Amino acid sequence: MGKDTITEAIVQPVQDQLKKVTGTAEPEPPKKGIQLFTNQYYAACTLGGIIACGPTHSSVTPLDLVKCRRQVDSLLYKSNLDGWKKIIKTKGDSIFTGVGATFIGYSLQGAGKYGFYEYFKKTYSDVVGPEKFAKYKTPVYLAASASAEFLADIMLCPFETIKVKTQTTLPPYANNVFEGFSKIYKSEGWGGLYKGIGPLWARQIPYTMVKFSSFEKCVELIYQYLGKPASAYTSTQQTGVSFVGGYIAGIACAVVSHPADVMVSKISSNKDSSESLGKALKRIYGQIGFKGIWNGLPVRIVMVGTLTGFQWLIYDSFKVYVGLPTTGGH
Repeated sequence: MGKDTITEAIVQPVQDQLKKVTGTAEPEPPKKGIQLFTNQYYAACTLGGIIACGPTHSSVTPLDLVKCRRQVDSLLYKSNLDGWKKIIKTKGDSIFTGVGATFIGYSLQGAGKYGFYEYFKKTYSDVVGPEKFAKYKTPVYLAASASAEFLADIMLCPFETIKVKTQTTLPPYANNVFEGFSKIYKSEGWGGLYKGIGPLWARQIPYTMVKFSSFEKCVELIYQYLGKPASAYTSTQQTGVSFVGGYIAGIACAVVSHPADVMVSKISSNKDSSESLGKALKRIYGQIGFKGIWNGLPVRIVMVGTLTGFQWLIYDSFKVYVGLPTTGGH
């Protein structure tokens, strides 16, 4: 190493500091990509939620269709396979009945669920402070996910009502989501479209609280088991961890929210417009009993576990694509 090089190595840091003090230092070039916790960040998370939820929920419409019909009438089909065979053979029916309402409703719900979750998680963690957040992450995750789902369900409810009404009425109540919206609105108004909001909140809020908090915890435990932080792995490996954590979380979600899921199907299909929600719930429970509210659980575990795993995979893959870190483990 020459004398000039040694001198430069010693002098250059001093000159850099002097430039900062005197204000003559050249400004740092702006960082590329989306900055965390900016409007662009939350917009990206919202779009990621749409991409993760709309297509995935729509893809399992055949399974959801048979599940809903068996929840309303357990004697209608002997099995899922029997249900699909009968639906295919029935004129005017389809295994994709309700897919339009499913796609629109769960795209809107995904936007609210993921976008608001990221917003509330940051907001609530700032409120409690970094030290308490480090110790009590799970309560923050629970509060953020509950707040996000409360708002997301307001967007979802009309389309969930149309979906269930269309799927559980034979022949189907409407040929498409727009016809279903028009028929319910004309006969019952906005009250008809939102008659299932109570059971929907009862189903979705616990579901989402478990979905997000257990996912975050599962991912954290997976990285602890692997012995390295998330940053030590490639983006592909990180999204693989997201899928595994999401699948495990999905199984827990299915069990926690299933009784309310049954009630949503029942309320949307046979609640009288003049009947109060409480009275309808009491009447329906009297008809089906405790055993009835668990009808269709095995199917829902498979459906929700797979659905949740792929949603986290898609959501975190999208975040990586736009230059953001995956969720959890950081």
